[in-house]
Amino acid sequence: MFSAPLLALAQIVLADAREAKLRIATAESCTGGLIGALLTEIPGSSEIFDRGFIVYSNRAKSDLLNVPGDLIADMGSVSEAVARAMAEGAVENSHAHMAVSVTGVAGPGGGTKLKPVGLVHMAAAREGRSILHEAHRFGDIGRSEVRMRSVEAALLLLQRMM
Repeated sequence: MFSAPLLALAQIVLADAREAKLRIATAESCTGGLIGALLTEIPGSSEIFDRGFIVYSNRAKSDLLNVPGDLIADMGSVSEAVARAMAEGAVENSHAHMAVSVTGVAGPGGGTKLKPVGLVHMAAAREGRSILHEAHRFGDIGRSEVRMRSVEAALLLLQRMM
């Protein structure tokens, strides 16, 4: 299901987390659980991966991750603020030490001038550290490709947070 380079990256992220004695959670919207699926493809990942939140709807973001509804209404679900709140909420609502979140417009529809197809916001949160954020503009390269590039970028962001 996943390419060899993505599997290798997941192995590195898990090894780094294992060495640092960190557990990981994910909060995924547009990737729909692909980050968690990739991490759990690696044998022994149960020592590191605590849980994944698939929060595709705005209500799920609020119910499961405590993302304020007002924040979603004001900034939109595809925003830096919501990505940060999702990552923070994943740490707070799990037994993980760190989390990565992803929210974006995978396409083919749903884009606007301000939030075009291919725009993905992601954040990484870790206890006792400042939240990291990245915005990627992958472009209208196809739904599957936007999602896979988001998975890779999220793992790299998680790696930076370690």
